[in-house]
Amino acid sequence: MAEPAEESFYYNTIEKTGQAEFRDRGSRFIAYAYPLSDVADFKEKLAALKKEHPKAVHHCFAYRLGLDGNSFRVSDDGEPSGTAGKPILGQIDSRKLTNILIVVVRYFGGTLLGVPGLINAYKSSAALALQVTPAVVKPIQLNYHIQFDYTQMNEVMRVVKHFDCTVLRQEMQLFCSMDAGIPKNRLNEVLFRLKELRGVELTPLDQAVSGGQS
Repeated sequence: MAEPAEESFYYNTIEKTGQAEFRDRGSRFIAYAYPLSDVADFKEKLAALKKEHPKAVHHCFAYRLGLDGNSFRVSDDGEPSGTAGKPILGQIDSRKLTNILIVVVRYFGGTLLGVPGLINAYKSSAALALQVTPAVVKPIQLNYHIQFDYTQMNEVMRVVKHFDCTVLRQEMQLFCSMDAGIPKNRLNEVLFRLKELRGVELTPLDQAVSGGQS
């Protein structure tokens, strides 16, 4: 699994979609690299791509999410086992990326490529897509639920903005609540500043990667 960069305070991902094409003996392999937020996002992107390429014979893919190494999936979509999904994932992992999806769409050219040829084609097309898609380094964020009185909103928001926290969800009424991603390398400072504010309550949420600011 891709180890997060720089002492586990950061991780590597992409922010934009990239596309590249590889050809071998008449077959076209069109690779798409997408930033990915969750499994639902993956399903939407794959469905849209299948709609865009209805005549393609295969839509093979690999994705990786999170930092624990356990959230990933590969698919050969009818190609011989191990010839498509794993080579694609191998390119993701060789660049230590996460929160990313690569789908390779194949149009058959009439000539069988064999197992080595297929592995090379899917590996090469994924590599080409990553070459044209800039990688970015983002801070690992730990998600917290914050509760506070409406009169403290300005003070809480000041801390949130100062430390580049990401607001995931908020309810601003008489009693306010917010889910925020706090950069791991600034966590102690943020918690100290928020706990200094009287009546502010903090509860850790699932400590997953969220889309922090780079």
